[in-house]
Amino acid sequence: MERDIYDQISPLDHRYYKSNQELMDKVSAFFSENAAVHYQLKVETALVQGLEEAGICPVGTADEVERACAAINPDEVYEEEEITRHNIRALTNCIARRVSEPVRPYIHLTATSVDILDTANALRFRDAHQNLLRPMLLDLERVLIDLARREKDTVQIGRTHGQHAVPITFGFAVAEYVARLGERIAYLDQSVAQLRGKMAGAVGAYNAAALIFDNPDVFEKSVLAKLGLQPATHSTQIVAPEFLLDYLHGIVSAFGVLANLADDFRNLQRSEIAEISEAFSATQVGSSTMPHKRNPWNFEHIKSLWKSFAPRIMTVYMDQISEHQRDLTNSASGRFAPELVAGLILALDRTTRVLRKLTVDAEQMRANAQLSSERFVAEPLYICLAAAGHPAAHEVVRKMTLEADQSGQSLIEIAKKESDLGKYLAAISERGKAALSNPLHYLGIASQKTEAVCAYWEGQLFCK
Repeated sequence: MERDIYDQISPLDHRYYKSNQELMDKVSAFFSENAAVHYQLKVETALVQGLEEAGICPVGTADEVERACAAINPDEVYEEEEITRHNIRALTNCIARRVSEPVRPYIHLTATSVDILDTANALRFRDAHQNLLRPMLLDLERVLIDLARREKDTVQIGRTHGQHAVPITFGFAVAEYVARLGERIAYLDQSVAQLRGKMAGAVGAYNAAALIFDNPDVFEKSVLAKLGLQPATHSTQIVAPEFLLDYLHGIVSAFGVLANLADDFRNLQRSEIAEISEAFSATQVGSSTMPHKRNPWNFEHIKSLWKSFAPRIMTVYMDQISEHQRDLTNSASGRFAPELVAGLILALDRTTRVLRKLTVDAEQMRANAQLSSERFVAEPLYICLAAAGHPAAHEVVRKMTLEADQSGQSLIEIAKKESDLGKYLAAISERGKAALSNPLHYLGIASQKTEAVCAYWEGQLFCK
């Protein structure tokens, strides 16, 4: 009888599965136990294909093994494992039961368990990336590019240390995430291409294969090529852990970009800021007791997911250590690595959906920026005075800001009354005068830079 999903322990298998079954089914295609067994059987099949091509076993052996593998399910393997207490020997026993006696000697011939396990893992992380994760990353990148371009001229106050700084545009703020996510996509593409398999035997020295082949490393390459993989320059009983570690580092660092974006966008929804807002449906409830609440719960949820999954990278780093040619200290911890990818996929899906419906209040952004215009005009004033040759422009302007705070006068009014500043003020360029007379125009090249960033990552990711 099928187990009720609400009897499952992991939220991935009940809460997240129930709320997004279609997406979680796609994740399951690569990271479920069904998928794990499927990929292991795929590697066992490739091994026999290699043996047949090398003339070690009769023609037709690989086809028979492939048909047998297609009929095996995890229940059968797990039942056999109760007897063998060894997962891969259980797997090969299940294959052997389904093939003719002449074929049985060639199942798993020359291989050790981790040849199968590590190669299968490389395959499923690669396939999940190419077929599911990367398209979702590109989808979010496109949404961010469109948002940045749409808002590239929308004035917003820049914020550093939680304080008003100088103005930017909202599109420029979004372009930060266009660039950071673009860099992570490029890194993940590079690291997934480096995932490696192996068919080098018990300690990686090809001991078993060397009894059959003059060049066992050439045989290894031929088997892995059938799966679209390459071997590392050196393996022990395991594939060197850095290949998967690098990829999972990319996963967690990409997750961090989403968490940072979520934190920024959550803060922009504070009541006293109110520059953007998440979509809120007619039937949605913000609070169980306060009917008026409209909480930024989606962005909070994205950050919360990151908090749950990001620390797991430490386990991946600890799995980098394996004594001598191999120990089993990663046998349990390594099974949870796919959940890092699953967590990022959930966060990507939510981030993309929320950003597509994001409301931007350009008037409120301008109003918030206007609140500080009398203060942040200090920077262009200082720069203009310094450019005109004033020897202590920063200190002079700093003191005038204190006077402005105490007197209620504008900084520019105070500056005009300072006789010592007359010749420097007269020397200010037209560009400087424009910035001083209308501080909200003091935007540098925020709009142009936004467009340049979007165009660059568009070219890197979408136009190849």
